[in-house]
Amino acid sequence: MSNYQEVLLQAQSLTSEEQIRLIEDLSSLIHQQMTMIPKPKRSILKLRGLGKEIWNGVDAQEYVNQERDSWNG
Repeated sequence: MSNYQEVLLQAQSLTSEEQIRLIEDLSSLIHQQMTMIPKPKRSILKLRGLGKEIWNGVDAQEYVNQERDSWNG
């Protein structure tokens, strides 16, 4: 029998209140462990050029002028 199955059998023998307490304690333990794992750093530079094909052939100044005109109704 695996450790998981043994623990599950033991947890099933607990009262409802004890099971809830166990869940809370496990949740807290997991949360602590996850905050200790460093998250990989991401660079904004990896987004460079993303979606550039959408703007192919669009004049930037003309686009800005159209947007500004739309704000004024």
